[in-house]
Amino acid sequence: MKFLLFLLSFFNRSGCLIKNWLYKNKILTPKKAPLPLISVGSIALGGTGKTPLVITLMSYLIQHGFKPALISRGYKGRWEKSGGILSDGKSILARWEDSGDEPFMVAQNIPRAGIFIGKNRLLSCQKAKSLGFELAVLDDGFQHRRLHRDLDIVLYTPGERIAYREPVSSLKRADMILMKKGVDSQRKRRMMERFPEPSVFVCSVKNKGFFRLTENKIQPGENLGGKKVLAFCGIARPERFLSILHQGGIKPLFFFKFPDHHPYPKSSVEKITDKYKKIKAEAIITTEKDALKVIHNESLKKIPAYYLKIDLDVEDNFFTKISNLLQNWA
Repeated sequence: MKFLLFLLSFFNRSGCLIKNWLYKNKILTPKKAPLPLISVGSIALGGTGKTPLVITLMSYLIQHGFKPALISRGYKGRWEKSGGILSDGKSILARWEDSGDEPFMVAQNIPRAGIFIGKNRLLSCQKAKSLGFELAVLDDGFQHRRLHRDLDIVLYTPGERIAYREPVSSLKRADMILMKKGVDSQRKRRMMERFPEPSVFVCSVKNKGFFRLTENKIQPGENLGGKKVLAFCGIARPERFLSILHQGGIKPLFFFKFPDHHPYPKSSVEKITDKYKKIKAEAIITTEKDALKVIHNESLKKIPAYYLKIDLDVEDNFFTKISNLLQNWA
């Protein structure tokens, strides 16, 4: 698996180097969207916390009187090629299978945001503008050089052993870099010396508690700490989910790791419930992204099943800079 990730990283980085050279030398030029565009992205392959950041950012924009729209490719959704509108800011208009799991998760958390899906991100921006949205957030957009962006926010933590889409030197294109809390001061200083132009900020993942899968009532994490638990997830970096559980005093008896964006067919759910019975577990825990795909499964309604809800805690200076930019766009 590590060798395959290395190959994937190599080809991604090679392709990005060529693409970036073409844009740097103005052989290719980005197109301007009809509304201000904030890109949230990463130079890593998956699992960097982009979706929690998108939710945090869009909540902030709405709180400050803006009408934002999410522009997403809709990876592995039915609309990825054809395009579609998941939410018009009033109602969710389709299912997660159409939009992909992460945009649907944003729609559930931010019902007042528009959610536009499809590979043609410029067309999605045009649709958003026509429906009265004032500002767009481009999901996973750092490598999408076809569109001009007014602000590039990139999640990056030095020292992480993960595969990269493009070299670390690409961070010089960013306007703001977000690193995880816990990075030592020397690493942060070196980052600021190497990339003097982007502003560097710190963020951390915050556990908001466990919610019952079939209800919308919070179940405090300490009530699950002493129980026999089976955990499962289908995310890019499952060890992060497991780490948050351990921090909350929860050590699963068994942990299913499915591929990222796993759709959970009947066979997968049966595997989970059979194992739950076999190990005589008292509860099942998964992530919020996985929960939206299994919430209507009848088998899981019969047992205590929960999902972990997380948030991204970002330092105040980050939002001060965002606020200053918004004043210029208003």
